[in-house]
Amino acid sequence: MKFKNPPVNSLSLEFLTELVISLEKLENDKSFRGVILTSDRPGVFSAGLDLTEMCGRSPAHYAGYWKAVQELWLRLYQSNLVLVSAINGACPAGGCLVALTCDYRILADNPRYCIGLNETQLGIIAPFWLKDTLENTIGHRAAERALQLGLLFPPAEALQVGIVDQVVPEEQVQSTALSAIAQWMAIPDHARQLTKAMMRKATASRLVTQRDADVQNFVSFISK
Repeated sequence: MKFKNPPVNSLSLEFLTELVISLEKLENDKSFRGVILTSDRPGVFSAGLDLTEMCGRSPAHYAGYWKAVQELWLRLYQSNLVLVSAINGACPAGGCLVALTCDYRILADNPRYCIGLNETQLGIIAPFWLKDTLENTIGHRAAERALQLGLLFPPAEALQVGIVDQVVPEEQVQSTALSAIAQWMAIPDHARQLTKAMMRKATASRLVTQRDADVQNFVSFISK
């Protein structure tokens, strides 16, 4: 699945909605077992949330937008499919959100292609469920430092801290993703899916039980 929302694959409401619908179709078609998520835009995986959706709009719009962001995370994070990110461009904030939900992450070895949650640099904060996802991936201390400073990791550092699983030359990202997804799909689906659900249930449940409060917090924060 290639993201194509020029110029920088920002997560607009329309893009979020289309992405969730596409994932739902793949989930419901049992002939599909895995998806490689990548970008059709040279040099950028996704620049993240669309700031125009979060400025000068009504509280109702902010609420609808944040529900769509929540829905994307829940859909990806709880997916029965094998999800592999082939990160072929810059991957800050919401782009990193998408990558972190995947089972495996491959980043192109280009110093311009940084990955991380840089929300604090923009004067906003990552929601608790995204914080949890990063913490699950790189550990508490590294996540605390990365989140407070809004760090964006270049490839070598991203690999070292564990926010990605592999760094490969740019021209090898897609072939490496295909090799990786083959390894994951060699495992019987039911066993892998149940294990994934077991590992992720507590993190997902925190958002499921607090969705409305999380939306209200977002609307209040953005409105200020």
